[in-house]
Amino acid sequence: MSEKGKTSALQENEGVSEPETTNISAIAAIKNKRQKQPSVAELVKGILAQNRTALSRAITLVESTNPQHLKKANEIIQQCLPYANSSIRIGITGVPGVGKSTFIETFGTYLTSKGKHIAVLAVDPSSTLSRGSILGDKTRMEDLVKDDNAFIRPSPSGTSLGGVARKSRETIILCEAAGFDTILIETVGVGQSETAVHSMVDFFLLLKLAGAGDELQGIKRGIMEMADAIVINKADGDNLKNAKTAKVEFNRALHLYPPKDSGWQPKVLLASALKNEGIPEVWQLIEDYLSLVKENHFFDYTRNEQNKFWLLQTIEDRLKTDFYNNPSIKKELKHQLERIENGETTPFAAAELLLGLK
Repeated sequence: MSEKGKTSALQENEGVSEPETTNISAIAAIKNKRQKQPSVAELVKGILAQNRTALSRAITLVESTNPQHLKKANEIIQQCLPYANSSIRIGITGVPGVGKSTFIETFGTYLTSKGKHIAVLAVDPSSTLSRGSILGDKTRMEDLVKDDNAFIRPSPSGTSLGGVARKSRETIILCEAAGFDTILIETVGVGQSETAVHSMVDFFLLLKLAGAGDELQGIKRGIMEMADAIVINKADGDNLKNAKTAKVEFNRALHLYPPKDSGWQPKVLLASALKNEGIPEVWQLIEDYLSLVKENHFFDYTRNEQNKFWLLQTIEDRLKTDFYNNPSIKKELKHQLERIENGETTPFAAAELLLGLK
């Protein structure tokens, strides 16, 4: 057979390519769509129209450390402020394992069934090593996340005061402007997070466990003094008897503390979030408290004092941020850290030098 007559089973035929202009235009359209960010006016309009996507985007800007995002976030907050301050803010805390997420889901579902619009700001603990957060509250609140009258926003605690998300205050304002009349703020339940949350809520709820040695914490002043109510969770089954005993002990402990400025005497309740028991009683207690503090004007007084506190806190945070972003400080800080490592200076002398730089 001649060379000319040989054929191969393996052949490459010329394919048909798509028009180059079509590919380029499609890619450009997708790229532009990704890059295009809504304006301040568009986000504010969306928030006031109760658009969840606009609200989420605005909160992301609020939580960002990017200076450009900060400027945009401040403009959004300023425009939303006239529509805020109309909600009831409830802080919920307790040690890990007390059942905060289950309680909040059951409690939140009960409130939405009563026509309430609730926003849950769940602060997730951030790792001090990797700076990462689990942000798993949406997976733990499977039913509530599907509720049209509920909005759940997990936020990393970062390194802010007591593990509370750095911009929780501003997030509250945005949620109120979006029409949410009840804000639930869940803390990580460790460190000083309770102190920070207490300074931004109207009612502070402490969840406790019975039969786990938790009753002994009743003699500790800090957290007990801040609580407006204690709910002993998981009060069901074999644990019910222990829960009733714990209720007596906590009531005794609460009566040892001086009266609150609000004129309110904190109460202890039993509940089982898993079995949906005791939840209506918790809400009734909160309503009783709100009636009292609004009647004696303590509600408005507390809100004003909280605003003053957060003004000073914001100034401190801004000064700290500006200090560490100063180019001269950055350069000299690196040098001083090396000198400390080499034993050439002390931390106190280095700090004095850095604070003296302009």
